[in-house]
Amino acid sequence: MSNASRPKLRERLQSDDILIAPGVFEMISAKVADRKGFEALYMTGYGVVASYLGLPDAGIASYTQMLDRVAQICDGTTTPLIADADTGYGGLLNVRETVRGYEAAGAAGIQIEDQEFPKKCGHTPGKKVVPLAEMVRRIQVAVESRRNDDTLIIARTDARAVNGLDDALRRAEACAKAGADVLFVEAPTSEAEMEQICRSFDTPQLINVADGGVTPILTRERYQEIGYSVAIYPATGFLAATQVFDTVYDALKNKGDSTSVQDLLYPFPEMSKLMGFEDVWEFDKKHAS
Repeated sequence: MSNASRPKLRERLQSDDILIAPGVFEMISAKVADRKGFEALYMTGYGVVASYLGLPDAGIASYTQMLDRVAQICDGTTTPLIADADTGYGGLLNVRETVRGYEAAGAAGIQIEDQEFPKKCGHTPGKKVVPLAEMVRRIQVAVESRRNDDTLIIARTDARAVNGLDDALRRAEACAKAGADVLFVEAPTSEAEMEQICRSFDTPQLINVADGGVTPILTRERYQEIGYSVAIYPATGFLAATQVFDTVYDALKNKGDSTSVQDLLYPFPEMSKLMGFEDVWEFDKKHAS
């Protein structure tokens, strides 16, 4: 589905009601989430790299590989997609091409961060950030490179874990002045920090609800009360799926059958419908000899 025909996230952010975006990482998760009526989906870099390459989210996946995933998810869903674009995959020219490529593939929101290349997952150690001026240039280039003003540029700073909250706030403010539509101060460690972040800006704020990460897991109502406009849940889906894989494969290995895990299984007929077999069956009927 083209970006132009999807609901507009920019208009949605004018609401006082927080937007909830589940993390999707391949086409089964994307199709399941797409049917639930969410107003946005979030393509998680960690989940995509893990599911596609079986590797850590440490700048290993290329722009081309990630662009393929954006295009695949957008083509197979109707819900607006916010897509993790890491650092833009190189210099400023790479940032321009990343924004243009993601936008053409159908992304409604594009997230650019201030880590050095290659980046690391925001809730793991060893991160380094580029100088403030370089981050500002990334956002400026991202803003001027989009061809549709409805495409949101989301500025993420990882400076909280590297230089402290004050530096993260300075960077977020500079990104807002550079034209970012949404600010994403990654990895606050307390409710007090979250409140300070949201008090500091009029620009919509995004909270990364990383299950198992350093940020407190709160209720939807509490995030909204603090002042967040968007809450993404990047890891919830793939952590749940991995737990089920572990449980089911343990049963197969230890018991030799699946009788004890039937209640964990998605119904096969529903899976066939999810994957589009009904269309195949109708096609076969129409063209049966």
